[in-house]
Amino acid sequence: MTPESDLLNGRERRQLDIVRRWGTIGALLLTVGSLGGGAAPIYSPLYGVPVLGLFSRMPSVAMGVVWTGIFMIVSAWLALGRFVRPGRPRLVSRSQMDRTLLMWTVPLVFCVPMFSRDVYSYLAQSEIAARGLDPYVLGPANALGVDHVLTRGVPNIWRETPAPYGPLFLAFGRLTAMLTGDHVVSGVFVHRLLVLCGLAMIVWALPRLAARFGVPPVGALWLGALNPLVLFHLVIGVHNDGLALGLMLVGLELAMRGLEPLKWTWITGGAAIIVCGAMVKIPAMAALGFLGVMVARKLGGKFKHLALVAGVMTAVAAVGVVAICLGTGFGFGWITTLDVASTVKSWMSPPTTLGIVGAGIGITLGLGNHTDAMVAVARILGQGISVVITIGLLWQSFKGRIKAMNGLGASLGAILVLGPVLQPWYVLWAALPLAVAVVGPKFRAFAMVTSAVIAVVLPPTGSAFDGRAYTIPQAVAGAVITFAVCVLIARKRVGPFLKSDPA
Repeated sequence: MTPESDLLNGRERRQLDIVRRWGTIGALLLTVGSLGGGAAPIYSPLYGVPVLGLFSRMPSVAMGVVWTGIFMIVSAWLALGRFVRPGRPRLVSRSQMDRTLLMWTVPLVFCVPMFSRDVYSYLAQSEIAARGLDPYVLGPANALGVDHVLTRGVPNIWRETPAPYGPLFLAFGRLTAMLTGDHVVSGVFVHRLLVLCGLAMIVWALPRLAARFGVPPVGALWLGALNPLVLFHLVIGVHNDGLALGLMLVGLELAMRGLEPLKWTWITGGAAIIVCGAMVKIPAMAALGFLGVMVARKLGGKFKHLALVAGVMTAVAAVGVVAICLGTGFGFGWITTLDVASTVKSWMSPPTTLGIVGAGIGITLGLGNHTDAMVAVARILGQGISVVITIGLLWQSFKGRIKAMNGLGASLGAILVLGPVLQPWYVLWAALPLAVAVVGPKFRAFAMVTSAVIAVVLPPTGSAFDGRAYTIPQAVAGAVITFAVCVLIARKRVGPFLKSDPA
């Protein structure tokens, strides 16, 4: 519990209250604007509904409202950051941080999905599983038909591709499909509840892990759970990364309870939960390696200890994977679909961009169009480099030169940044582990700027706006003007609450 002398004073509590309300208004604007600016289903239930249906007929205005809400939440988050800065004499209490998280999250639970249409793929893949078909062989178009309501919601590029997710996630999805059938709205809501369970696990694990590594728990919650990327892409975007991250972090916390003193029950139990996270999304499996390094160091830090623990972790992973694959009835088909996402040439992926640029140079020089080959080579090199980086980080962690949690965050960052596809929410795989182990001001500043920039660049509808590119400039311009007016009014009434003050 935070000592009384370390709590915010009266002036700071008033500032905190204003920052909270500012972010809450932003969340409410996101909820309202999502009615017309979100990634709504093809058959929207709002068409023809008085007042609510109006937003879908004015997308520029609706997206302007959404971007205004985005600007307000991001600015409120940045302002809140000064109250959790490491080394500050007075910090926000845990209860104040929890209430802030609730105030900003609850309105977002009722948003139309935004920033991505992946949740509609989840619904279609879940229905395929509920029908007893194999989602690792059949895509939505083949299994459900191109005119099925769930298939219509899936982006064209994914309508014929099998599911790239782990069997545990599809098992949850199968239950969802049995409960909601082909009702899109209720299906989205149940999937969002599943992601919120992941967020609850993140909120439970982050402060406990932070305390182990000497990081202020409220600082870890601020950078982790309250991060705009979590609010926008996990809560609103309904990405299953939230569930995978939650399981991974909970598994790490439980396993680390077995380090002092050494208790293999806690260690293996935590490792098993990490495997469950990997059976939602495979990157979580990297946590087993860094957990193993911590256990090996506790045993004595010799190479024989490392080999022993590696064997144990491999056995836990093998037993867990086999049990989940056979227990869910989906088998091992997920292994063959791990590269499904690589069919997209994402400009955000450095290896993919490098391959496209290299191919473009070859075309310019008259060497022919070898784009696919160049992209494939660049991706292989990127993945190879990420493996080398991960091995190096494991060794550095084993030697005690870096914290194992820092190594995990850096490793996940390398794996995803150098992977064939990179999405904005992938940043969270690196940010959350690092949030509990790094206190340096340079990292904090980098994480703040990176999160804030990424949070505002992705269009809320999750579409490319082909043929109507003017929509985005109109919406952003309107949002900037509206946000500036709100800031001027607020500054006149309550002072410069968004400006950092000395600790």
